[in-house]
Amino acid sequence: MNVVDSSAWLEYFADGPNANAFAEAIETVEELIVPSICLYEVFKSVLRQRGESEALSAVALMRQGRIVELSERIALLAAQLSVQTELPMADSVILATARWHDAHIWTQDADFQGLEGVTFVAKK
Repeated sequence: MNVVDSSAWLEYFADGPNANAFAEAIETVEELIVPSICLYEVFKSVLRQRGESEALSAVALMRQGRIVELSERIALLAAQLSVQTELPMADSVILATARWHDAHIWTQDADFQGLEGVTFVAKK
């Protein structure tokens, strides 16, 4: 299973230099877990930059994976992980969601660099 962090989704949608690094994880939808916080972050960013129509299109593509809501269990795990790793709230929710579902994280967010179960691709 794979979790694609918001930074990687945005890179993919923008067809940025690292888009290909995340393409397989995104396009293999039967193995894709999408934390609901990623929907929020991606929708907000695309809405600001390209408008509502593009933002809705981005979310429609994300919804091809399995959307995981922020449950009580994931929230508590996220809080524990945030204390342990000093990750910000959204990142700790993404990490907790991935760990809860035994999934691998794909990201270009340096906050995740060095964490177990994460493929970090430095921004170009």
